[in-house]
Amino acid sequence: MSKELATLAGGCFWCMEDVFRDIKGVIKVTSGYSGGNVEFPSYYEVCNGNTGHREAVQIEFDNETVSFEELLGVFWTNIDPTDNGGQFSDRGEQYKTAIFYHSETQKEIAFKTKEVIEKSGIFIKPIVTEILPFKNFYPAEEYHQNFSKKNPIKYCTYKYFSGRDSFIKKYWKYQKIFKNPQMNLNPKYLKKDLSKLSKEEFVITQQGFTEPPFENKYWNNHEEGIYVDVVSGEPLFASIHKFDSGSGWPSFYKPLEEDNITYHIDTSHNMIRIEVRSKHGNSHLGHVFDDGPKPTGLRYCINSLALRFIPLKDLEKEGYSEYKKLFEK
Repeated sequence: MSKELATLAGGCFWCMEDVFRDIKGVIKVTSGYSGGNVEFPSYYEVCNGNTGHREAVQIEFDNETVSFEELLGVFWTNIDPTDNGGQFSDRGEQYKTAIFYHSETQKEIAFKTKEVIEKSGIFIKPIVTEILPFKNFYPAEEYHQNFSKKNPIKYCTYKYFSGRDSFIKKYWKYQKIFKNPQMNLNPKYLKKDLSKLSKEEFVITQQGFTEPPFENKYWNNHEEGIYVDVVSGEPLFASIHKFDSGSGWPSFYKPLEEDNITYHIDTSHNMIRIEVRSKHGNSHLGHVFDDGPKPTGLRYCINSLALRFIPLKDLEKEGYSEYKKLFEK
């Protein structure tokens, strides 16, 4: 392993951290502040625009697994590189984009990738993202670290209404000018045989439908065990986090494995909701709401047909023995 650092300013660091976290070869992503003149600035100092810092992420990565050029491909395709006044709804110097290079090699690669965009013809306006020598980096407060996982509803809502989502879909969704890095996925859960799904399971997981409340197999299930994706088998929820929400669907206040859950804005039926999908199976599971119990305050409202229940007594037989410790008294 050969470790390297990349420091990138792409506007709101919540959004930047989220897109880099699951890339294979990325060791750690830290939200923070870079490029200014104030030591150990606070979030509010940076937001006021008086520190010279920009919101940025610092990425520690294994350059034998993922290259700096691949990371820059992800960076460029998640920003508006023509915006000289900030990013989307966030305005000011503190939200302007920049690549802070740590070496002459990184500098050369940064200018190379910038030239690729300039020659692509995607944008009429000039590319204004700056390429600057790395000066400093100060981690942001703990509240801002891993924000999209800790606060999925607030994060997804912010990203949608900021305009970032719509911009990415308009300009970057179908562009293939950069090589996509590999994602950190578990091969064990990537095999999908949709032919084994029932008609009802297929329309729920693959077409995003919702099953009737109180007329599904797990809404009132009180047995100890875990719930896995019916398509991929990846662990998703556990009975120890299940509660009776009165909704008629199985409800959980947290996932069993946060890294197996992805979040997406759902604007169907004239509503703004946060859809929950499985990471490996990409199955539609349900939605998450902010009216759940402590300690999270969240309610993961999940379709029974998207799940397969593994009772405690069968965990070892089914290959999930590592979760037996959850139920030790």
